[in-house]
Amino acid sequence: NCFDGFLGMVQALQFMETDVVALIGPQCSTISHIISYVANELRVPLMSFASDATLSSIQFPFFVRTGPNDLYQMAAVAEVVDYNHWKIVTAIYIDNVYGRNGIAALDDALALKRCKISYKVGFPSNAKRSELINLLVSVSYMESRVIILHTGAEPGLKLFSMVKQLNMMGNGYVWIATDWLSAYLDANSSVPAETISGLQGVLTLRPHIPNSKMKSNLVSKWNKQSKKSNYSDLRVNTYGFYVYDSVWAVARALDAFFDDGGRISFSNDSMLHDETGGTLHLEAMSISDMGNKLLEKIRKVNFTGVSGQVQFDAGGNLIHPAYDIINIIGNGMRTIGFWSNYSGLLSTVSPEALYSKPPNISLADQHLYDVIWPGETAQRPRGWVFPSNAKQLKIGVPNRFSFKEFVTKDNSTGSMKGYCIDVFTQALALLPYPVSYKFVPFGNGTENPNYDKLVQMIESNEFDAAIGDIAITMRRTVTLDFTQPFIETGLVILAPVKQHITSSWAFLQPFTLQMWCVTGSYFLIVGVVVWVLEHRINDDFRGSVRQQIITIFWVQLFDVVLCTQRKYYEQLRAWCPDHMAVCCFDNCIQLHRESYFHPDRATT
Repeated sequence: NCFDGFLGMVQALQFMETDVVALIGPQCSTISHIISYVANELRVPLMSFASDATLSSIQFPFFVRTGPNDLYQMAAVAEVVDYNHWKIVTAIYIDNVYGRNGIAALDDALALKRCKISYKVGFPSNAKRSELINLLVSVSYMESRVIILHTGAEPGLKLFSMVKQLNMMGNGYVWIATDWLSAYLDANSSVPAETISGLQGVLTLRPHIPNSKMKSNLVSKWNKQSKKSNYSDLRVNTYGFYVYDSVWAVARALDAFFDDGGRISFSNDSMLHDETGGTLHLEAMSISDMGNKLLEKIRKVNFTGVSGQVQFDAGGNLIHPAYDIINIIGNGMRTIGFWSNYSGLLSTVSPEALYSKPPNISLADQHLYDVIWPGETAQRPRGWVFPSNAKQLKIGVPNRFSFKEFVTKDNSTGSMKGYCIDVFTQALALLPYPVSYKFVPFGNGTENPNYDKLVQMIESNEFDAAIGDIAITMRRTVTLDFTQPFIETGLVILAPVKQHITSSWAFLQPFTLQMWCVTGSYFLIVGVVVWVLEHRINDDFRGSVRQQIITIFWVQLFDVVLCTQRKYYEQLRAWCPDHMAVCCFDNCIQLHRESYFHPDRATT
């Protein structure tokens, strides 16, 4: 009994009063937790279809999962969310072990994709209609429009019937149901039209079962048997295939056990007895002496069943978990792609076709077929809206008196405007989620406000943030986080703006008239000094006045050139002191100068 934990526990204990070699079932996680403790104590292998991710062979060594694991199902859901570029989701779950642990696994899977559950709400399996309506109304107030529904078939369909009445199945909404929905639709051939109409556009998952002749034969036999038993509407779903293979896995393990000479025997458990003479008959439960050996044989089974390859990994889970991604359209279901743990990606190629190839983990190769979303639209929903009850961020904005181009208050409309405001609004438009905010002017507009006081108001939580031409200083960065600067000049040179001369006399612009006069005077004085020293012994400094003036001019000019060259080669010689060419060239300059001033001293 999966709906009543107490009755399920009592029924399980009554069943265990007989000598049990192995257990197959149950499907519900709540009873599986209880029976796992019993199986550990009595050393009986438990072949369970429970999908609860917290059931592990580490805590329960005799637990063997023969069905899908919610750990992988939630990884597939997170991949679908990330593929559609949604960042926040709302989770609705049934408030029991199955629901809570499933949502916890979803939270971890979304975190790996840098997504998160922005709002999650649970409800009991016996919730009243009014309670479910209040739950859905609270969900509609949230910003996320991507809703993950992790429940059972009965409460899930009850919830979906109210979703349509509240207009929450229209444009903009995304509903993703876990594998409970596909299991219900696969098992029932005649689903009420009202039920299927309320599921249009919903995405759901189904454990992937490859097509095979064995599967077709089993379905055919099941249909014939169900007609004979007057249950023609009841079809076999994916869990039916897992049950079928679980029986065969135990049978094969028992064959291997007996082939090795194993024998079935039991012994009493001294810890089990009624303290006060009750009627629970706990002493009737016996420990299986061959439980460990049978468990070893079960973990080593390897065969191809109707559900695919039946083989267990070290954790007691089936290898190669995979899921079909299904879109409910019209009166049926359409597979839009697959998710496989082998690659961890979404693909339109069946998982069994990928096992023979190296795993492809490139996100660029992810692909799904087109989806018809709620509201009968093929356009992918944005996934969020501005919430009606969200707290607004208070953004402090300086109301400046000068440099109003950066930020200021528009007195005619009362709104804030400026370059900083434009940058802020454009940045918000790029976010994949909504942000509700309001601008609060800081300052009276007749003088520039004190920015240090504005920073202090953010520290004291009077403002949640601030926008403006706020300088980033070391002291402010101790308590506040700044964006990357979007107003900065870098290294600049300040120069007066004036009209420049573009004629041939433009070379005179670097110096003023006084500077040119001083330079010319210095040029003449040095020339006179050179003439005084040279005209007595050098014939080139003799002759007419015109000739001597020309000689002085050219000597001064040549001396300037030689001084410049000598300075350059002195620096070059400092860099390369052992370089002979530098020294030789330096000597050539000296000889050339001496030969010019003293031709009679020129030597080879």
